[in-house]
Amino acid sequence: MKFIGRKPHYEYLRNKWMLRQSAIQNNFWDKHGDSLKHVAIGSLGLMLLANPHQQIPAHNLIVSREGILKGFDQNILLAQSLSEKVPGEVRSLNPMEEKEIAELLSKTFGFKVTAELDSIRLNRSYGLIGGEQHLYRYPGDNLYAHADSTTDYASYGGAGIAPGLGAWGYFAPSQQDFDEQNRQRERYYLAVQTFLAPGFAENVGKYRDFFKFRKMLVVNPKTGQAVVAVIGDAGPAEWTGKHLGGSPEVMDMVGLATGPRKGPVLYFFIDDPEDKVPLGPVKIQGEA
Repeated sequence: MKFIGRKPHYEYLRNKWMLRQSAIQNNFWDKHGDSLKHVAIGSLGLMLLANPHQQIPAHNLIVSREGILKGFDQNILLAQSLSEKVPGEVRSLNPMEEKEIAELLSKTFGFKVTAELDSIRLNRSYGLIGGEQHLYRYPGDNLYAHADSTTDYASYGGAGIAPGLGAWGYFAPSQQDFDEQNRQRERYYLAVQTFLAPGFAENVGKYRDFFKFRKMLVVNPKTGQAVVAVIGDAGPAEWTGKHLGGSPEVMDMVGLATGPRKGPVLYFFIDDPEDKVPLGPVKIQGEA
């Protein structure tokens, strides 16, 4: 589950091209699939006539749409499936849409995702995400300490560091107490409009504890890129027109780190009571 180092704009353009090619191929197969099968069968017949003792590999005896698409990027196939379920306009999903999308994502990634957990839900599960700054992780933390290497700093240092703390303060009370879990939580954090969740005003303490570092799956429906993150801050304000924010690393993993640093994403709770789902970019189940 490590990021392979390609630039976000490269990944976006590559995925966009692959999606277009896949759509063209699907259309071509739908229109000419029968003819292709006949051609394949005819070709095999000619080969057998020319050499009746020749053995034909078993995989060449079957011409299928699945065989044509087998080599396509798994994220592109997810994006295709989501295109049939996610509305074109960025709006709140209705209960049926949420259910179908949650089921698809759960099956795709191999862990349960849901729009509602412990009878708590957010105000929406599909919205516009915007880029956030790094957060202070412990007293005395600084921007340079966030980077693991010069490459890491070159990729994410430009986002800067927020002047204030996240909604739950520091991720660790001191540098000595700062561990890998804290590092991962800040690296892959979300700012979510917890204050707009139904019932929040009536149950502030309960909801605050529920949302603190709650795991979520964030998916770019246009590219299929996905990341597991935690709720590390509250926001953004309604007047911004955005519905959630992502750390520099989160934005990178979903292909939205360049340009306007904003775009539509799906975001669902991860039902992970045993804390088995790691944070960071997530691969599709079964992908090599």
